[in-house]
Amino acid sequence: MPIPFDSLSLDAWLSHLEQLHPSAIDMGLERVARVRDALGLKPDFPVLLVGGTNGKGSVCTMLSSILCAAGYKVGTYTSPHLLHYQERVAINLVPAADAAIVASFQAIEVARADVSLTYFEFGTLAAMQQFMVAGVDVAVLEVGLGGRLDAVNVFEPFASAVVNVGLDHQAYLGDTREAIGHEKAGVYRPGKIAICADPEPPHTLIAEAQRMGANLQLIGQDFGFEKQAEGQQWTWWNKAGVHRHALPFPALRGQYQLGNAAVVLALLDAVKEVLPVAIGDIKRGLLEVELAARFQVLPGRPAVVLDVGHNPHAAKVLRANLDSMGFYPVTHAVMGMMADKDIAGVVELLADRIDVWHLAAPQLPRAAAPEQLAKLVGKLAPLAKINIYENVPLAFTAACKLAEESDRILAFGSFYTVAEVMATRER
Repeated sequence: MPIPFDSLSLDAWLSHLEQLHPSAIDMGLERVARVRDALGLKPDFPVLLVGGTNGKGSVCTMLSSILCAAGYKVGTYTSPHLLHYQERVAINLVPAADAAIVASFQAIEVARADVSLTYFEFGTLAAMQQFMVAGVDVAVLEVGLGGRLDAVNVFEPFASAVVNVGLDHQAYLGDTREAIGHEKAGVYRPGKIAICADPEPPHTLIAEAQRMGANLQLIGQDFGFEKQAEGQQWTWWNKAGVHRHALPFPALRGQYQLGNAAVVLALLDAVKEVLPVAIGDIKRGLLEVELAARFQVLPGRPAVVLDVGHNPHAAKVLRANLDSMGFYPVTHAVMGMMADKDIAGVVELLADRIDVWHLAAPQLPRAAAPEQLAKLVGKLAPLAKINIYENVPLAFTAACKLAEESDRILAFGSFYTVAEVMATRER
């Protein structure tokens, strides 16, 4: 008996999508393009693609915040979500309603016929349909994995950005920055503005942009930023002689967010002819932006820091951010990571900043066993105390009990680890 798809809840739909395709990740655009065409998803509004190893979510959210402040209707698609799937699909930064997402899933199920789609591909098509139904003025799409063969790349961008290029998802993208850079450059288009904010971009990214005839703009050469000597302000500039002075620091914590904000302003400059934005809107958007779990320090004592960093590039930034917080007698860490990540690279960068490790596996099949984590931590941080737990909630609860008011607790290693900590705090 066929499944009565019109009666499924969003949770039931998501369970169905998890089982729909033989693999969770299936790189390629041919299948999703066929369903896109069957649905008639040809947006008549500008589409902005944002790729990179880290910082994509921050750029997408800052960009959307500024465009909303300017009065535009903005569709934002990001992944993964922390607590609720609806976080992935937002219109004017408000998550879509369950019923709306379900309606899109139903339409896609009919249109796809015998075409098999992954969970992410289904969600990408649903997001674009939501944006078209809502009549947005612009869509901001975060690349899920890589770029060239990622599902969002099935939509033609008005402009594209690669925030940075680091080692992650090597099983799909390659083992070197050069190989990964080529994949990420796939979001660029001939004749379109192609932004790269990596201070040392792989030569493959530059070569691919040049080969296709993209209008490549590099940070430090074609655009950039400078901190002002006094106060929490900065300046953005480009080689055309444009300067935006007295900009406030983004509300998102961390000095690295200035680099992300520079990408945002470069994208805004790319669409200025069709989506003009005033300096006041830029300032307001930077001040009001909110994004959970990007070095998010929760109120109260002990201090609790949430960070979704899960690769060495992110761990390096996290280390610097921890150092900027001031003195804490003891730092507890609740860590869970996926087995396919560079766990040793992450632990090595943070080993001398963490005193007590609380290790557990998020509830996912590809999560690393806590015993595996403990072996690496013991080798790289021999003086640290190590505790193993059956699950993340138990690890976080134990850390809260052991930490003194003057200590801090860091939860990191995966979106899924942080999500389980956040859910534990809500109970």
